[in-house]
Amino acid sequence: MGNCYKKQKTSVRSIPDRRNPEDQDDMPYMLIMNNNTAASAAATANTSSQSTGWWRPVLRQRHSRNQTNDQPTWSFCKLTEDELDKHVLETLHILQSSAENDTTLILRMRMFRFWANGETGWNMVLSSLVRAIPLEDVLGPSAITLFIDHCPLPTKQAVLKFISNLQLSHSKAEEDIFQCKSQSKSARHRNICAVLGHLAESLAGPLSIAMLTDDALEYFIAGLDKTINNCQVPIVDILYSLISLEKFAQTGDNKTRIKQTKFVEKLMILENWRDSNDYKKRQVGFSAQWLLDNIFVVEGRKFTYEKVALDNINAMLNCNDVSEYLKISADGLEARSDAASFESVRCTFSVDSGVWYYEVTIITPGVMQIGWATKRSKFFNHDGYGIGDDEFSCAYDGCRQLYWYQAQSHRHRHPAWKEGDVLGLLLDVPNSEVIFYLNGDALPPERALFNCARSGFFAAASFMSHQQCVFNFGAEPFKFPPKNREFNSFNDHAQLTDEEKLVLPKHKKLQMIRQSSMKENSCDLCCDLEANIILQPCGHGGICHKCAEIIDSCPLCRSPIEERTVAEAEKS
Repeated sequence: MGNCYKKQKTSVRSIPDRRNPEDQDDMPYMLIMNNNTAASAAATANTSSQSTGWWRPVLRQRHSRNQTNDQPTWSFCKLTEDELDKHVLETLHILQSSAENDTTLILRMRMFRFWANGETGWNMVLSSLVRAIPLEDVLGPSAITLFIDHCPLPTKQAVLKFISNLQLSHSKAEEDIFQCKSQSKSARHRNICAVLGHLAESLAGPLSIAMLTDDALEYFIAGLDKTINNCQVPIVDILYSLISLEKFAQTGDNKTRIKQTKFVEKLMILENWRDSNDYKKRQVGFSAQWLLDNIFVVEGRKFTYEKVALDNINAMLNCNDVSEYLKISADGLEARSDAASFESVRCTFSVDSGVWYYEVTIITPGVMQIGWATKRSKFFNHDGYGIGDDEFSCAYDGCRQLYWYQAQSHRHRHPAWKEGDVLGLLLDVPNSEVIFYLNGDALPPERALFNCARSGFFAAASFMSHQQCVFNFGAEPFKFPPKNREFNSFNDHAQLTDEEKLVLPKHKKLQMIRQSSMKENSCDLCCDLEANIILQPCGHGGICHKCAEIIDSCPLCRSPIEERTVAEAEKS
């Protein structure tokens, strides 16, 4: 996804506590260039800078005898809400089309950190995200997550003050929701849910418990009703109320409190939207079903994996090749990410030769990089690197209209994708070509992937936060099959055992791990196959043949692997 999207590698300095009780002015400043007004602005800034404060840039002007009133001058002025809202919207616009390390975007992201380096500034930035991010923007909630991650970590005092200023309550939720219906650009309820949900996830623990006040809980629960006073609640408000409560439930005490409300009862109702043709309802149904399977387990309710039909599915997303943050459906063909990280997943089946094709239905039109990867592809979810960000993978990005390879990109001619669009992906190994189709419209072939990769290709995808799509590896008829060449589908050639098809809920998977005993002389990495490989030249062992093929350096000493030899006991 490019360096401009990744989180800070070093820990961000927290907002300092106020040491001087008389220090009440920690307003953020902005640097402006002007002519005649510079002198008065400078005087104001210099006067205010004489009082003590956490930090305040002191204006220093150099005057010369030749300086005239027409020459531009620089001055510090207090940041206003209008200027901050303008900065948020302009940064959001750049985010939708930027690629790689866009200098403008990097500088704009740093300004969030600069302005939020104080309690007042931090509250101003988050209030602007609630106020300014428009409802119709496809990257709105994802951008909120990204912008907050570039701000310093807040103090408890700053967080609780921010929540208090929001004046959350059941009646306030109704007011915000109906404002959303009457004003097409109002997204206050959705944005509040996105902001507080991300804070709850980032600050899980005692602070998350303090954040979930009774009024805040009522605010979120109110957003889950399908109707209020006989008026229909917008689906987007239901979705983000649900997601925010999911993130608060990551803390045990919050989960207990949430279960004492009618939340689980509402989830049971919303789960019925799981297979809706309305893609926003489908998101709600998917999220509700995932919560009932993984977090809010209901006694007597069958888990989805126990009732889903898998007989005709021979290839699916590999649930053992992902982090815990990516949500995968029980049939292994639909994925969603609500995490702040850039989550990636590969298919269970790889190919070495021939022509292959699969399709993806777009549920959310935000940033996803969908394409082809190999065993050697490296995914660093917290650093923002996924499919198309190394030399062993390539990807199509329909939101920003980019093709990605080796973390470099170029534009393609397709329009930005939208809900319900079908992305087709064809891999022609004999001709060293990758072709992308949007609703059957083909782009010119791409060949860069074959510079470094020749075999072991997987279907793969990476997700920015709050994105979702459905994969078809051939279990269903393709909607836009290529007509100019013969191709194969994964589902016709792959095989999976009944055990390999199971996509278990988190707690079920943990139970299985606890109950299973590790085999003697098992691999240190997968804990499954026999450790029969010695890595050269370091001589370390404890690795099976499958894991040894994937890694490039020794997991013990990090020495580069030049050769993999079979252990003597195995030879005999």
